[in-house]
Amino acid sequence: MARAGLLSRVWRGLYLVPPRLPLGGKWSPDEALALSALMTSQEARYQVCGPNAFNRYGFDDQVPNRVYAYNDRISGERTVGAVALTLIKVDTKRLGETEDARTADGLTTLYSSRARTLVDAVYDWSRFNGLPRAFEWIRAELAEERVGAADLVRITLRYGDVGTIRRIGALLDRKGVPDTLLRRLLRALKPTTGLIAWNPVRPRRGTVDRRWGVVWNDRA
Repeated sequence: MARAGLLSRVWRGLYLVPPRLPLGGKWSPDEALALSALMTSQEARYQVCGPNAFNRYGFDDQVPNRVYAYNDRISGERTVGAVALTLIKVDTKRLGETEDARTADGLTTLYSSRARTLVDAVYDWSRFNGLPRAFEWIRAELAEERVGAADLVRITLRYGDVGTIRRIGALLDRKGVPDTLLRRLLRALKPTTGLIAWNPVRPRRGTVDRRWGVVWNDRA
């Protein structure tokens, strides 16, 4: 029946069945139902992230052809019906800072929040092709006051790594964010003479920012 498109396999022994078959006799769950069913079956915590969140908040107008989700159980690609999923297993401590998105069918899907999505675009830049686009998104969000600098600092400290703290700290410094917030980021950094590139996809040549250990190798 699954091969005939009459139901959709979620996991071994677990299938989704439509309340009624559509015209043509083939059926697939929507993205929210497919992801929710899979995560529930594995007792997993999750949140939709990356390209799906970029599109949700208007950072990127490209509609992804698959669903990206952080979760604490499964890693790899899965398919439920016609829905393609990229599942990124993370430590449970890296899950959080979410908001609900309700579908027309009444299902609730957890998305990374607006500010968390910006931080993840810097943190997970190689996976999501987040840089240097994320720097422009952060500038625009701060300018329009859709995201506050204090929230960015808090979320960066909780969910970022050293590279994320350095890059976001350097950006906020150039935006003139109060030093009281910048010092919170600086306290999380250990003294080092090592440098990282502001834009990691370009050669590491440019002006050196010793405060943040960043090489300004791109337009900033």
